[in-house]
Amino acid sequence: MQTNLSEHAKRLPRADEAERILRSCVHCGFCNATCPTYQVLGDELDGPRGRIYLIKQALEGGDISESTQAHLDRCLTCRNCETTCPSGVQYHNLLDIGRAYVEARVPRSLGERVLREGLRRIVPNPTLFTTLLRTGQAFRPLLPEALKAKLPRAVKSARSRPQTDHPRRVLMLEGCVQPGLSPNTNAATARVLDRLGIAVTPAREAGCCGAVDYHLNAQDAGLERARRNIDAWWPAIEAGAEAIVQTASGCGAFVKDYGHLLASDPAYAAKAARVSALAKDLVEVLRAEPLERLGAHGDLRLAFHCPCTLQHAQKLGGAVEDVLRRLGFHLTEVPDAHLCCGSAGTYSITQPELSRQLRDNKLNALESGHPDVIATANIGCQTHLDGAGRTPVRHWIELVDEAMG
Repeated sequence: MQTNLSEHAKRLPRADEAERILRSCVHCGFCNATCPTYQVLGDELDGPRGRIYLIKQALEGGDISESTQAHLDRCLTCRNCETTCPSGVQYHNLLDIGRAYVEARVPRSLGERVLREGLRRIVPNPTLFTTLLRTGQAFRPLLPEALKAKLPRAVKSARSRPQTDHPRRVLMLEGCVQPGLSPNTNAATARVLDRLGIAVTPAREAGCCGAVDYHLNAQDAGLERARRNIDAWWPAIEAGAEAIVQTASGCGAFVKDYGHLLASDPAYAAKAARVSALAKDLVEVLRAEPLERLGAHGDLRLAFHCPCTLQHAQKLGGAVEDVLRRLGFHLTEVPDAHLCCGSAGTYSITQPELSRQLRDNKLNALESGHPDVIATANIGCQTHLDGAGRTPVRHWIELVDEAMG
């Protein structure tokens, strides 16, 4: 694709990257075939190819409007298009650049500004989020249905974490909302790793991975959170921690991108690259271990929802399913398993109608094999799918932990 960036766009910090990505697109349209929003809306501008044209138009000095912003907002950033693309177009990086450029030129309504600022203040703050969550649960009968659906049906209390020490040690990102919505997930992870002879080193100073800010177009704030996490992890990395484990695939996808996003920061580029190299989804650690040591006997009939951030961003589609089968779980077939559930971080709040439609489509596919439980690997997907009040949805590591007895 030929490009002719405006003089203003050429001065952007990531101008060369944007131009390189635009030129790699051959506008074949294969991406539209697997784009969830294009499938639902049928509008070329709500598919990856159309959004690429909109970003190109903006960066070349063309008209930018609220309509431009709306089409970019409706993208889930599921990266299904990247899995499909025969040319290797790094669409998500171009989208980040385009969204930031449009955000600076199209004022949002007061309601949208309040919503987005509220999400940025609440979601990355575990203490505040958990307090509001408990308040919501206490007054659940009085809440409107839309808000009830955002609350978990039940919060499973965290069992104790092992206190044993091992020569092998890993760090674990605790997450923002997971400690409130599913506090037993990280505790279950620590217990499973302990049985495999791996200890979890706490890093209390580490906080939100930065994805919430970054994907709400507060990109500088998101990168500052990334720097703080690198500083919090660095002493343990220097002491020999072999991995930084994420139990939420959305966080993992973003941490693995630290090296790219901070490549131009002379103070953090090398450290960020090291952190990204050490970042591993939990399944990457477990699949390499002798799982028979767990003594697990899984007998549940499961449907596994592979989050977009696991299969399309981290390229780990099928990995969790393989581990679960090795442990004896029976997995049902899931049609269109590549499609997004509609959670997509804060998308279920900023785009509720589209999100619900995608969720219901995904649940219909997941339930087609009549599973006892739906398992997943990301707290956002877990809460979003479970909010429909249908088949229970849980993190897969909790099921493994319970199967150990």
